[in-house]
Amino acid sequence: MILTRRALMFTGGALVAAGAAGCSVTGASDPAAGPTSAGTGGVPTGTVNILLMKQAGWTEEDWATVISKFTTANPEITVNPTFVAYEALHDKIVTSAAAGTYDVIHMDVIWPPEFAEKKMIADVTDRVPSSWKTDMQGGALQAALYKEQFYGAPAFPSTKLFYYNKDLMAKAGVTEDDITTWEGVMKAARTMMEKGVSKNPIAWSWSQAEAVVCDFAQLLGSFGGAFTDASGKLIFNDTPGQQTLQLMVDSLKDGTSAPGSPTFLEDDVIKAMQSGDTAFGLNWESAFRDLNDEKASKVVGKCGVSATPTGADNMRPGVNGAMAFAITVGSKNPDAAWKLIEFATSQGVQDPLAESAMPNWISSYSNPDVVKINPEVFKACKVAYAESILRPQVVNYNKVSSILQVEIQNALLGIKPVKTALDDAVTQGNQSLAG
Repeated sequence: MILTRRALMFTGGALVAAGAAGCSVTGASDPAAGPTSAGTGGVPTGTVNILLMKQAGWTEEDWATVISKFTTANPEITVNPTFVAYEALHDKIVTSAAAGTYDVIHMDVIWPPEFAEKKMIADVTDRVPSSWKTDMQGGALQAALYKEQFYGAPAFPSTKLFYYNKDLMAKAGVTEDDITTWEGVMKAARTMMEKGVSKNPIAWSWSQAEAVVCDFAQLLGSFGGAFTDASGKLIFNDTPGQQTLQLMVDSLKDGTSAPGSPTFLEDDVIKAMQSGDTAFGLNWESAFRDLNDEKASKVVGKCGVSATPTGADNMRPGVNGAMAFAITVGSKNPDAAWKLIEFATSQGVQDPLAESAMPNWISSYSNPDVVKINPEVFKACKVAYAESILRPQVVNYNKVSSILQVEIQNALLGIKPVKTALDDAVTQGNQSLAG
């Protein structure tokens, strides 16, 4: 299934465009997932090896707490976590699939088509409670769905938010009302430069990696653009796409964006803002936690957060960066693996960790005891999750993404004009889809 424009994330009860009908609450073992791991009396036992992302979201310390609680409640199951950077996660999953090295993998919303078609992950539709359709956020569910079947469980919803240094803004005479649009952000950045408040006020994660596609997607959505048309053909070389990339190129030329942005990943953007010299940046929900980390940040208590500023089309959707937990087809312990997944995605486990990652559960967003853990981010996410722009869900997504990454870099570095770079990306991308 290819979504041409946006998939609703904060649904209030309706799952839009995710095709989740037909789920049951049988809890039956998935035949494709391999042999059962149930011990005496049907209780899952054994070891669960889980491959996790070492980046945004739950920290390794958070995971240690979750795993400790799980194994205390389930002493017959041992959990062995492996953490890798997001940039290495996809290839690690692919290269380990045949050997069945991991029972559970952490997958991005863009990967279910590839992994399902290649029979690397198990169809777990029969394990999924039907209540998920109304109790969980649609954007989170999308990370586990392909062709109306569940190939995992939503780990958490995610999108990039807009972070700003209120202290630097005050010194430049800039208010929060001035930065509700991208035009306003750029004007504010130029004011900061003119007044000597910040040399390069904006930092971006524009390295030749998935990070730059996420930033491009966020801007594309704010300009009313989409990656594909109704047939699945790539169209991001249209007017919104050109407006998006032109803004990126111009901001580097005029110095409003940090010159290192084409080499930055999200962690670099956080560090730039933590230094107190950078005023603005797009980043994932957990960045607010990092900006207020007294051990690493000089801007504790000085930053604000909002949904993305609007573009020419007055839109402010976030890029859908939801993640899911999937059971590999080669898993030796699928029942124990599912038990761990159920625990890690439960509301009681997710809600207390809302400072690191937003919960899957819609009711959490109206629970004052949960919201007070991270009120600024909850407020921003209610707006950002209302609509989301989804990167194209195609079997060879990584190829399409790699093409776009290269052509964005060509434009940022002045190797190609904006329109030429986007035309080349769309031509190559569509050829890849056709082939």
